[in-house]
Amino acid sequence: MFNFTQKKQQLYLVLSGIFLVNALLAEIIGVKIFSADKLMGLPGSLTAGVLIWPVVFVTTDIINEYFGKAGVLRISYLTVALILFAFGVIYLTTKLPPADFWLDVNKTDNLGRPFDIDFAYQSIFRQGLGIITGSIVAFGVGQLLDATVFAAIRKATGGRFIWLRATGSTLISQLVDSFVVLYVAFHMFGNWTMAQVLSVANTNYWYKFAAAILLTPVLYLSHYLIDKYLGKEDTIELQEEAVKNVSA
Repeated sequence: MFNFTQKKQQLYLVLSGIFLVNALLAEIIGVKIFSADKLMGLPGSLTAGVLIWPVVFVTTDIINEYFGKAGVLRISYLTVALILFAFGVIYLTTKLPPADFWLDVNKTDNLGRPFDIDFAYQSIFRQGLGIITGSIVAFGVGQLLDATVFAAIRKATGGRFIWLRATGSTLISQLVDSFVVLYVAFHMFGNWTMAQVLSVANTNYWYKFAAAILLTPVLYLSHYLIDKYLGKEDTIELQEEAVKNVSA
């Protein structure tokens, strides 16, 4: 059987892994803008990254609940560093000279039309390099805001109303995140107009708003499973420790 310290370490490791993987995936796939109308019959457009971003902010809230603001910021800083590393590697691969046979076997698409696979590769991944600046700024500001608001609401409510601190912190932080990432990535470093930025940011935010509400049962289920895994007394101890670390 694992002792409390081992269980706590394993819990933080699992939550951090879920957080990190989904944050990195969201950054990579975020270069695609898809039609919400064609997919769901809803007006507007969304970045592909928002599809899995709710997993990130739910995990953020769970980490905050058990490990406090310091626990959230620790994994957030690590995630920023690893995202920078990932995009650095991706950028270097776009600079590698393509092999002639690779270009030849991919010189046409499925319909027989001329196709430059190296150009396509660079076009997709170098878009990510434009997004990375906006993503890092928005991610950093959003996570700091989320962790701070979450801790403030928990302190104000005396630890009650899990749904309020989780949903409230997400709605405030994502209001900033949704606009900043698109403004920096596509307006400052791209060719989007402010109207396009505001339109997509508005749709992204309301999607995140709805997701935050709909995922509330998942949050409570996660709490139940974690509390059962840790045990009642250890859970109380860990949460009290998280509250003490609010000022971290």
